[in-house]
Amino acid sequence: MTRTELAARLAETSCERRQIIAVAGSPGSGKSTLSDWLVEELGRSKPGVAAVLAMDGFHFDDIVLNARGHRPRKGAPHTFDTGGLLSALQRLVERPESEVAVPVFDRSIEIARAGARIIGPDVRTIIVEGNYLLLDDPVWAPLRQFFDATAFVEVPEAVLRERLTARWLGYGLSGEALETKLEGNDFPNMRTVLAKSVAPDFVVI
Repeated sequence: MTRTELAARLAETSCERRQIIAVAGSPGSGKSTLSDWLVEELGRSKPGVAAVLAMDGFHFDDIVLNARGHRPRKGAPHTFDTGGLLSALQRLVERPESEVAVPVFDRSIEIARAGARIIGPDVRTIIVEGNYLLLDDPVWAPLRQFFDATAFVEVPEAVLRERLTARWLGYGLSGEALETKLEGNDFPNMRTVLAKSVAPDFVVI
């Protein structure tokens, strides 16, 4: 399925009841770009009808990660506040008439900003995006009860490796630091997503 086909399918199923769509994929797959594009497409006829809720906003802070010895693995499944994401989804489903403040991850400072985005009652489609939304894991599985549909962005592993390498080169990493970042964190996270995600409703290529 192409992204255009996915957008058309979501537009067909949109209704008065708020719908929550999960977009998952490996690091470097382009799921954030796809999610932002879907919001733009769904909002062409009625701006503000869709919004993104990013999993990255629920990163544990570095203070917590350092205390637990998990800072080198930041971005791995165990470094996220899944309970916080679960609570946000529950509020969005159970209180569609209310404004819900959600966090947004600021990559420039590696910190999640609390209440950085407001999802209001006019938002009828919420695109939740993140690596581990479909992870076959007891910590992550409870999230799926809130998804009306799920999509997985499928990208060949070789392409993912190229993109992840280019990403960190762009941030100025090189040599041993780059190797440590990729082999010690990004590539293991990529393999976890590819090997342990449950089947989605839609595969986007």
